[in-house]
Amino acid sequence: MNEGRSFAFYALAAFFGLYVLFLYGPMIVIFILSFQGPTGGLTFPLVGVSLHWFYRLWEGNGIVDIAGAFKRSLELGLVVMVVTVVLSLMAGLAFRKRFFGANLLFYVTIASLIVPSIVTSLGIALEFRMLDDFLKAHAPDWIADNLTTTMGMFTSGLGAHLTWTLPFGLLVMFAIFNRFDSRYEEAARDLGATPWQTLRYVVLPIVMPSVIGVGLFGFTLSWDEIARSSQAMGEHNTLPMELQALTTTVTTPDIYALGTSTTAVSFAVIAVALGAIAILRKRQARHGSDAGQA
Repeated sequence: MNEGRSFAFYALAAFFGLYVLFLYGPMIVIFILSFQGPTGGLTFPLVGVSLHWFYRLWEGNGIVDIAGAFKRSLELGLVVMVVTVVLSLMAGLAFRKRFFGANLLFYVTIASLIVPSIVTSLGIALEFRMLDDFLKAHAPDWIADNLTTTMGMFTSGLGAHLTWTLPFGLLVMFAIFNRFDSRYEEAARDLGATPWQTLRYVVLPIVMPSVIGVGLFGFTLSWDEIARSSQAMGEHNTLPMELQALTTTVTTPDIYALGTSTTAVSFAVIAVALGAIAILRKRQARHGSDAGQA
């Protein structure tokens, strides 16, 4: 009981510490350098501490429309989140029973995880270009004459992002429903609940923390996606694409301020999701204790 830890423990602890530093060190450095003073540069040491580069970032530097890109990414991320949650929940409910083509549908959906992202993006772009050619050749004149392209943020861009977020959402919901206790539903039906009432008042409250997790996956994966957006987004860029473009044109801490801002949004979404999950769990525990006392 009084023996000290072995050398292997300290070696592994040191290795883990170095790994964490390697993983998060660059992000921490960017956070610090984004608060450079007005005369500061891209490297240490800090020349003063200020919010100058954040103000300059949102005022615009004439290079890219950061505010517009931020808004577009936020809108797309929220839409992707909602669609991912709805489709994943519906698929999780559907796959609780066997149906024709279930295995094929599952493997086709999951296959997008192993297909290279750039290939997926190119394939979606090609599909929409073929659709453009078809509409220009066969659509009524009032459509063909005014059509530029069907590619856009909420058409091809949305589809590209869903090929990335849906598989994660499906896997989470499959795991939840595989260990879901169907006796809760049977008890609700015995008490006279309709299928809709059973879903609304029994199933959804139980799986809601997982649904929030799926929404978190959907938003964060869409928020920083580049490869699947590169060929399928249309005429407007998302914020990660603008950030990638800035790395070759900006030589001031603006780029660090932008990275800090986008990371802050991700952390805020994660905090909101974790807070909502904690509130739901406390409510479920309180209801469980009330029922036990009754």
